[in-house]
Amino acid sequence: MRFVMSSSSKHVSIFFTFCFLALDHFQHSGSNAQLIPKDEVKILQTISDKVKNLNWRVTQSSCQGGRGFDNRKISRDEDQIIRNVTCNCFFNNGTVCHVTSVALKGINLSGPLPDEFGNLTRLKILDLTRNYFNGSIPKSLGRLSSVEILSLLGNRFTGSIPSEISEMTSLQELNLEDNQLEGHLPPSLGKMSNLQKLLLSANNFTGTIPEAYGKLKNLTQFRIDGSTLSGKIPSFIGNWTKLDRLDLQGTSLEGPIPSVISELIYLTELRISDLKGPTMTFPNLTNLNLLQRLELRNCLITGQIPSYIGEKQSLKTLDLSSNMLTGPIPDSFQDLEKINYLFLTNNSLSGRIPDWIQTFKQKIDLSLNNFSESFSHFCQVLDVNLASSLSPSANTSSSCLKRGQPCPGKPRFHSLFINCGGPEIEFEGNEYEADLNLRGISNYVVSDDGKWAYSSTGVYLGRDKADYVANNQFHLKINGSEYYHTARMAPLYLHYYGLCMLNGNYKVKLHFAEITFSDDNAFTSLGKRVFDVSIQGFKYLKDFNIVEEAGGVGKGITKEFNVNVTHNTLEIHLSWAGKGTNAIPERGIYGPLISAITVTPNFKVPSHGLSTGAIAGIVVGICVFIILILLALWKMGFLCGKDETDQELVGLKTGYFSLRQIKAATDNFDPANKIGEGGFGPVYKGVLSDGAVIAVKQLSSKSKQGNREFINEIGMISALQHPNLVKLYGCCIEGNQLLLVYEYMENNSLARALFGKEHERMQLDWPRRMKICVGIAKGLAYLHEESRLKIVHRDIKATNVLLDKHLNAKISDFGLAKLDEEENTHISTRIAGTIGYMAPEYAMRGYLTDKADVYSFGIVALEIVSGKSNTNYRPKEEFVYLLDWAYVLQEQGNLLDLVDPSLGSKYSSEEAMRMLQLALLCTNPSPTLRPPMSSVVSMLEGKTPIQAPPIIKGSDNAQDARFKALEFLSQDSQTHVSSAFSQDSIEQRSKSMGGPWVDSTISVASRTDHSSDKLITSPNDECFEVGAVNSPNSNSFVKDMNKN
Repeated sequence: MRFVMSSSSKHVSIFFTFCFLALDHFQHSGSNAQLIPKDEVKILQTISDKVKNLNWRVTQSSCQGGRGFDNRKISRDEDQIIRNVTCNCFFNNGTVCHVTSVALKGINLSGPLPDEFGNLTRLKILDLTRNYFNGSIPKSLGRLSSVEILSLLGNRFTGSIPSEISEMTSLQELNLEDNQLEGHLPPSLGKMSNLQKLLLSANNFTGTIPEAYGKLKNLTQFRIDGSTLSGKIPSFIGNWTKLDRLDLQGTSLEGPIPSVISELIYLTELRISDLKGPTMTFPNLTNLNLLQRLELRNCLITGQIPSYIGEKQSLKTLDLSSNMLTGPIPDSFQDLEKINYLFLTNNSLSGRIPDWIQTFKQKIDLSLNNFSESFSHFCQVLDVNLASSLSPSANTSSSCLKRGQPCPGKPRFHSLFINCGGPEIEFEGNEYEADLNLRGISNYVVSDDGKWAYSSTGVYLGRDKADYVANNQFHLKINGSEYYHTARMAPLYLHYYGLCMLNGNYKVKLHFAEITFSDDNAFTSLGKRVFDVSIQGFKYLKDFNIVEEAGGVGKGITKEFNVNVTHNTLEIHLSWAGKGTNAIPERGIYGPLISAITVTPNFKVPSHGLSTGAIAGIVVGICVFIILILLALWKMGFLCGKDETDQELVGLKTGYFSLRQIKAATDNFDPANKIGEGGFGPVYKGVLSDGAVIAVKQLSSKSKQGNREFINEIGMISALQHPNLVKLYGCCIEGNQLLLVYEYMENNSLARALFGKEHERMQLDWPRRMKICVGIAKGLAYLHEESRLKIVHRDIKATNVLLDKHLNAKISDFGLAKLDEEENTHISTRIAGTIGYMAPEYAMRGYLTDKADVYSFGIVALEIVSGKSNTNYRPKEEFVYLLDWAYVLQEQGNLLDLVDPSLGSKYSSEEAMRMLQLALLCTNPSPTLRPPMSSVVSMLEGKTPIQAPPIIKGSDNAQDARFKALEFLSQDSQTHVSSAFSQDSIEQRSKSMGGPWVDSTISVASRTDHSSDKLITSPNDECFEVGAVNSPNSNSFVKDMNKN
């Protein structure tokens, strides 16, 4: 009995021990819960309630595991959109979490900055870059003694910098750039001994740089461009011995540059411009051997350039423009092996321009100098701008080389109409000439008629490849003339010349409209462009701000001036003086901008009349001469087909190129310059005499009957201007030659980048693929919904999407399908497209609406995500197209298996799934269920959700609807096809589908036979009848073809 009792007690004891341990484990687990303190949760939620667009939902467990909350990152070129709240959960033995980092960049948060941020005392990083916060900077931020980085860059903060900021004793980086702060700089910032970066540019500070800042001995960067600071550049900058970047551009500081600057031996970037006060000699920079970027622009520097500058082997950019430098270019400059940009414009440099300049492959601007001799008679040699580089007395036959650009012959022009950065347009009875050249780093360009020229200088800060022509990228509602839709820009200097003008008094109208900023409550609207305008050497506008003068963005404003032309040349000079913002809405948006120039005489233009007898004699002589010439040309056969074409070309609103120009540009269509072979003929790369690079599409010869249609096409294409459409510069129609001249696209086609030959493919990361996809969508949205004509492209595919040097997607070949049809008379003119990309309703029944392009876009989107061709990829024998496989994977729930394996894990699964689902939505067999392209853009950008139709498993109706019309073609066919349908039938169907729509051929009436027995070219260049597809033996015929 005792034994039994003992055994029972033992079991009871074990039971209670187990329960105790379990309870202890439960309590221990509960005590280890990683929670945010309640008071901190309340602070965070209060901040969210006060800040518009923040929308936090914070609980005590929001940081559990230390992962933070509201985390999202979207790359956009160099800039990023970031929502990121980071926590540290190692407080109190891992039981308490505190928010230590708040990074909310580029998400358009607005309203005053809540004082409650000052209560997040565990913060180490507070980054609110590029939002829309306004009001003053809260003094409560001074309580954040642990913060190491504070960035309020790119907002609308006003008032002064609160002195309480100096109490942030751990602060290492303070970035307040691109705001509207004012007042004096607080001396108390000099107490912040840990401060390494003090970035204050693009504000409205006044006064001097406080002496106390000399104590900031840990500074590595000091930037204060664009403020009205006065006084001399302080000598205490010599205390900043760790400094690697110093920016003092566009201030009112006085020279000279103190000699102690030579002690800053770690400087890699030195930017100083627009100093006041007396002239000075070149500063002593002997010890600054790490310099990569040296800009001493408009600093009143006299004398010669020291030869030791050529010994700075790390130098990549050297800008000494707009000083009073004399003497020759040092020979040591030819040893600058890493130099990319050399700007010596607007000085008084003399001697012979060195021959080694022409062997440099860098961008060099020597314009506006006083050299005695040049190695070239041309004013633009590769990337070297030599315009006005020689003294007026120089012995040269090339007038554009001489300063002042004297007229080489008899002055004859008395007006100018220039659409800066845009195509030729007509306004108020005047023809404004096109100004479409895209180059601008160091370039001189003369108009085709020799009436005017422009010279452009500079490279954008932080974005070397920014544009020099502006478009209405935010789709602003422009208030004013058509010429306000485009503009020419330059980072430093933009100089327009009126050449060989009659002397006299002129009315000069300069037209401006700001089209690079948005007009909403977003950080993209916060840009500030400031520049100076001089005419004939007199500064008419100082610190000119288009937005302030016009009363907003997208609003045109005209400035009128009466000026005298005394030496037959008009000079209009626009220059950036280092003020305003340079990183909103993105890096590289600043400098002068102009939309159009109008110059008319204030005097009666002399008629230079002749006597009646002299006129009669001249007229008779000219008529006889013309008749003889026409007879000779007629006998030689050169007049065939020209009568109608020449009349049509008179009204053509685009550039016209002669065949001689095109042959010279392409080396007589040298095969070495051939860059592609499209459905409409070969494409050649060419270089015009002014150095502009072009692409020439050589269409096959046309009959005389087709010239009117061809010219109509050109007129339509040239009227379509959008950043995601390839620009048409002009055309050439001579003899049997039909040529289109386009902007050159450096990175060829999307097809080549994705699935070209191995050495042709590009490593497109996920952000670039997203950017390309959005670009295509925006281009199509413009064609469908925003252009004056509602255009259906009809042949969207990867080969018709080209990529420029920045990998921006641009749609090509819109408006060309008609030309191809006229040449291939065995093909009916009703349907043009590419197998594998055509919408089923279009391929089978000829229904043509904008939804046909939406379908094709869906296919291209699949190719972008997968990196595979829709028509050439067959994972299994039973799948003809990539689209087949996509629908199988969607049913299996494995849609992300389509993502290009080369991306690895470096892509956003959320964005990839969004793009894939959208692609399948766009390829819905029912056109009415496909979204319009404007909605596609919104869905791609994540602004609206994707409403995909439900998947009906086991149904093959969708497959039949998609592919029944195409199953008889081989899987790798890229042939253009057409099917015979009457125009009336198509117009009726188009209207029933939400039309009427204009397809990209602008066909008005059919000239073709309506017979259904037209022939279609097969992939093997065999021909068979359309009727054969529906014959009893058609299926076996199709299978045989697919086997081949």
